Amino acid sequence: MRVLVVEDAKSLADVLVEGLRDQGMAVDVAYDGLEAAAKLDTNAYEAVILDRDLPGIHGDTLCQMVTDRDDRPMVLMLTAADAPADRVGGLSLGADDYLVKPFHFPELVLRLRALTRRRPYARARILRAAGIELDPVHRTATRDGHHLDLSVKEFEVLAALLRASPAPLSSETLLEQVWDENADPFTNTVTVTVGRLRRKLGSPPVIATTPTVGYRIADPKE
Repeated sequence: MRVLVVEDAKSLADVLVEGLRDQGMAVDVAYDGLEAAAKLDTNAYEAVILDRDLPGIHGDTLCQMVTDRDDRPMVLMLTAADAPADRVGGLSLGADDYLVKPFHFPELVLRLRALTRRRPYARARILRAAGIELDPVHRTATRDGHHLDLSVKEFEVLAALLRASPAPLSSETLLEQVWDENADPFTNTVTVTVGRLRRKLGSPPVIATTPTVGYRIADPKE
């Protein structure tokens, strides 16, 4: 899951980014509305955590800009205002959920995951190919009925490959989908992660490499 955190309180924004990355999400951050608008024009996000009172472009305006898009991300709006009229106002702008500061981080994570499951164009809950079954909601994966003990990034790489199957994904695409804007484009982290994932998936191999193209799920029965 790729998420954009838009929060002008840098200390809070950085805590959210670190916590969400620990949850296995690819997270970008913007500290004002103008920076957020630029990143929304450049990258595809599944969800936006949006502070309502932003400099540059106000959160209300940014929320309307987001919700007017095709294939738009889900919006979780943050605010210090907890009056019912404020919550109704935020939701009427197109926000999909509304969380009042201060909040508990585990609740934010649960709400965020729930929002992405509700996306009208969200992909099927269970991903299947080549004897692999992966449940993005409960974060479980099996091959031929045997549990796979995967790290956070191994799980997300496998999910990305299953979603794309049978098409291949390049290292650059995997880096963009599974990591975030801070990832070094020249790093070999994708190669290393795919290597570990192959070992855990076992034999016969199911992740094929096409030179200059990328990685794909290949059914060994074909």
